[in-house]
Amino acid sequence: MPALSVALASLLPLVPVVAEVGWFPETGFLLLLAWRLLRSDVIPAWWAAPLGLWNDLVLGLPIGLSVATWTGAMILLDLLDRRTMWRDYWLEWLLAASLLALAEVARREVDSAMGAPYDLLAIIPPLLIAILTFPLAAFVASALDRWRLNP
Repeated sequence: MPALSVALASLLPLVPVVAEVGWFPETGFLLLLAWRLLRSDVIPAWWAAPLGLWNDLVLGLPIGLSVATWTGAMILLDLLDRRTMWRDYWLEWLLAASLLALAEVARREVDSAMGAPYDLLAIIPPLLIAILTFPLAAFVASALDRWRLNP
């Protein structure tokens, strides 16, 4: 269920919405973080690579971008799990916001290296939307987890 929900969430940015700039957050990464922060035992770190490859293929991103950012985020969260005894909701939201910001900056840098530079301020709207919708992703992950455990 967790991997399937992340794979389906990666399809959400394909909804036909007309806009001048990309404002839709990476919902697959958002739900991956929500699952990982909710239940670290149901999503092993190695799942980030195939799910990131799926996200790259579906959204047309450079192959390996989501693989690298998602895997790096999962490894970083594994390291943080070893160092922290407990986390509250606000700290998880801060962790998710930091990882979302790092992923957006990495995407901008890869786009610039491939010849499509854009202003750093252009990543602020999708980043703010992603950060503000993290509680919704956490709610969806927890609802799916309740449904998974109590059919």
